[in-house]
Amino acid sequence: MLWLITGIVAAALFAALMAVVIKDIVVAKKKKVRYGVRESVSAYLLLAPATILALIFVMLPIVYSLGYAFTDYYLLEPDYMQFIGFENFIKIFESIGKQGMIYHAIINTLKFVVGVVPLQIGLALGLALFVNNKRKGTGIFKVCYFAPVVISLTITAQLWLQILSPSETGLLNSILGWFGVPPQDFIRNEEGAIWWIVLLSAWQGCGYQMLIFLSGLSNIRQDLYEAASLDGANKWQQFLHITVPALRSTFLFIVITVFVGASRVMVQPMLMTDEKPHTITISYWMYLEGYRYREVGYSAAMALLMTIVMGAITLVQRTVLREKD
Repeated sequence: MLWLITGIVAAALFAALMAVVIKDIVVAKKKKVRYGVRESVSAYLLLAPATILALIFVMLPIVYSLGYAFTDYYLLEPDYMQFIGFENFIKIFESIGKQGMIYHAIINTLKFVVGVVPLQIGLALGLALFVNNKRKGTGIFKVCYFAPVVISLTITAQLWLQILSPSETGLLNSILGWFGVPPQDFIRNEEGAIWWIVLLSAWQGCGYQMLIFLSGLSNIRQDLYEAASLDGANKWQQFLHITVPALRSTFLFIVITVFVGASRVMVQPMLMTDEKPHTITISYWMYLEGYRYREVGYSAAMALLMTIVMGAITLVQRTVLREKD
């Protein structure tokens, strides 16, 4: 069955490639331009490795996942897989109605997205505005702000576990102890644990968005600020009426990428709190269902629903934030 699906996807990709080639030949004949066969073959051969890798590691997993969502595929018994229609989706909505683990995963993911998106973007924009000014030492600040991005999430999580350690020797508890505050168990706190993960994630990822904002700021003409200054505009007015409109497309890209990344959070709660209802997220629960409990069909159904919801929200973001012209 899997080989059949693989063959169908490969055949569809080959048919699409042939359609592109035929279209190029037809357009060349209409414009009375010679179609360079040798150049085209060379170009397609250069594209072949990337296309094959995309087929194997992107397209086929997506197609398989879509198919598994409508089956009872159990990882240890692949030969007994059966088509069950929408039963997995019904099971998901029943679990949400009963406030099961998937319900807590959705709530925690929403909290994480609501916390991370504005905090990380705000930090990134603030850092970009700070290092965008030409002053001594800005290069060092750029390196320091970007350093957490290249550090493994595993190392980052372990570092923050030491900072938030519930013992008296934990870094944060040691500081609180100076003021007579008893040791706090930050990570096991059901109300505050998710927000510590939000803070960690915003700190770890804002350096990447800072660089993107910097590239956008570098494209803004400086004479616009000079003209606004001559007209009596202060720094806040210049930021509001020059910087923000000029960064509109950059904002759109960053909001979408940060939103998608925040919706897929998994590593931080996995390493810092394990399987706890107050920090489990949708991606983490999908992983547990698919690999720990081997319910691949149920996990694939959750992935499909999550993709649909995220796609719809992304389209709304593009519509709201896109350029008016």
